[in-house]
Amino acid sequence: MTATPPKRGFATRPGDPETWIKAADAASARAVDPAVYSARLTIDVTPDQRARIKIAAFQRGVTVADMLRELLAREFPESTGDAR
Repeated sequence: MTATPPKRGFATRPGDPETWIKAADAASARAVDPAVYSARLTIDVTPDQRARIKIAAFQRGVTVADMLRELLAREFPESTGDAR
């Protein structure tokens, strides 16, 4: 008979509490300054538009969010205070 392996949870904590606490301080490789992207924008697009946007982002090798942020920054540059 084969012994069943012990069940593991989705995530396991390190055995040493100090390591666990310090692990939270380490920044991830994808960490982004939260002040830069602190607002969420939701728009409605057709399924066809969504597909075209996703394909364009994939072909450019970027995420949809990064591609759209770049497009919005290009279309709506920061004002210099001369708003009319």
